[in-house]
Amino acid sequence: MTASHPGARAPVALYVHVPFCVSLCPYCDFVVYTGAATRGPRARMDAFVTALLAEIDLRADALDATHGVPGTRDRPVLRSVYLGGGTPSLLPAADLERILGRVRDRFGLAPGAEVTLEANPGPDERGDPVAQRRAGITRLSLGAQSMDPDELRRLGRRHRPADVGDAVRAAREAGIASVGLDLLYDLPDGWHGTWMRTLEAALALEPEHLSLYALTLDDPDAEGLTGPLGDHLPVRSGARRWREVARPAQDEDRAAAQYHHAVVALAGAGFRGYEISNWARPGHESRHNLAYWQRQPYEAVGPGAHAFDGVARRWNAARLDGYVAALAAGSPPPGGAEELDASDAAAESVILGLRLDTGVPLSMAYEPPLADQFGWALAAELLTVTDGDRVVLTTRGRLLSNEVFARLV
Repeated sequence: MTASHPGARAPVALYVHVPFCVSLCPYCDFVVYTGAATRGPRARMDAFVTALLAEIDLRADALDATHGVPGTRDRPVLRSVYLGGGTPSLLPAADLERILGRVRDRFGLAPGAEVTLEANPGPDERGDPVAQRRAGITRLSLGAQSMDPDELRRLGRRHRPADVGDAVRAAREAGIASVGLDLLYDLPDGWHGTWMRTLEAALALEPEHLSLYALTLDDPDAEGLTGPLGDHLPVRSGARRWREVARPAQDEDRAAAQYHHAVVALAGAGFRGYEISNWARPGHESRHNLAYWQRQPYEAVGPGAHAFDGVARRWNAARLDGYVAALAAGSPPPGGAEELDASDAAAESVILGLRLDTGVPLSMAYEPPLADQFGWALAAELLTVTDGDRVVLTTRGRLLSNEVFARLV
């Protein structure tokens, strides 16, 4: 149950995981169910939504008992809700309204709260933006990934570059005021010129937000994350074969050049690189994701979802059958939890703070864990100190951030 130990705080944000896609992209490690589970007579969407509503009630009941009802001193209403996946834009409009209505009733939403929906750009996947806006969506995050047709095919994406523009225009016409695009770089056998054209085409659509992620091909099976209580699903055999071919075709130097080009191009277009992988026009930073990076407490529902109460992390297991069965029986879904000790919390605070362009206070440089690595990182030009006495990553530091962070834990 949520918030059941000393020091826990009530959430300011809520993540909702919707684990359905029409098809599986071979690089994807998110908790996703595809094909017959998503569409057709054996679809699991209805059973999932019923279970999700039950979990929203269960988590809210626990918070009511420990922190009081929403809007009281110890129980703020939510500042943000984020529906991720998967492809949550596949939700029927009526289900989206039910989910967000239950969230408002049980958690409360602050005036002007940010409510984000992830969507795929294809015409059969993006849903109805008018209905989404009516349900309360204020921000749309589109999984464009590339603006090149050949790259999209190699990635297993179902949409075309033109669909991205159509989805942006439809969102604008529906009155959704903040639209973001997700793009991938360091693609197998990618070419720098293609990346430059992708960025140029994305900027021409005038989004308010851009998230740029280096393609990462992990192995959750080898990491022990796919067991009965794990927060990942086993990698499918076809995806594993695709990754074995793709990994040797990636290139660190090319990835660094692509990232550096993006830093320059997006700054010139008026975007602020407020986090290692995220750029926004003023006022359009993801408030929900900032809650994560600022270590604010957040609740989470759905298979594979992670929550944090300021002291401990809790996760739901990824298996949909176990999730639905437990909630149908009135029990919390299977999963796990861990409480962070003081040293882990300190390391996490530094790492998450350094992901942001605001960095961390200079005082942290004289305390563990940053103290032991501060001189090395300064000498290597990975960190710098601002005039306001903040320690921030340089562009080189952002490129090598994994090395910096590995030394802090």
